[in-house]
Amino acid sequence: MDETTQRPTTGAGTASTTGEAPASAPTITVRLFAGAAAEYGAESASVRGATLQEALEDLLSAASPQAARVIGRSSFLVSGVACTDRDRALSDGDRLDVLPPFAGG
Repeated sequence: MDETTQRPTTGAGTASTTGEAPASAPTITVRLFAGAAAEYGAESASVRGATLQEALEDLLSAASPQAARVIGRSSFLVSGVACTDRDRALSDGDRLDVLPPFAGG
């Protein structure tokens, strides 16, 4: 699976009713791994979000309920650094990695 999901952005810098980030928000590359990629149906996506929370909301707006469940239990790396602060500011060029829970040790 090396399919990339390109999502249309909302217009005029305002959020839509689907929870998408404003079009003026940074574009973030998302890489999904293992079960998150399998449920989402792609290994990568492009989303918009000024914060980790906004980027996740944009990602989840295109996700099935099963994918949303896996992503909701996942850990996140922002540009290679573990991040649990959903208010963390994002910038153009940041990369968000979605790491689902793994079984075993």
